[in-house]
Amino acid sequence: MTTLASTPAQAAFDAALQRVKTLTERPDNATLLQLYALYKQATEGDNTSPKPSLTDLVARAKWDAWSKLKGVSREEAMQRYADLVATLD
Repeated sequence: MTTLASTPAQAAFDAALQRVKTLTERPDNATLLQLYALYKQATEGDNTSPKPSLTDLVARAKWDAWSKLKGVSREEAMQRYADLVATLD
């Protein structure tokens, strides 16, 4: 990932990546799942990995959350990630 802020969304995303490391409270699982999915969409684009087994609940939840963002642009995902981090303490 680039450290140069080439767009406002990239700058906000980079700042959010730093801020999330310093949160005083761990977000709930639903929020963590959303952060994961937005991060993956922002950094890798649409999910093309094989669907995990139903017995691997964590991997399947992550895969499903990321897959729901199919078609969301990287810029949009970066901005949504930054907006979500801004709501956390």
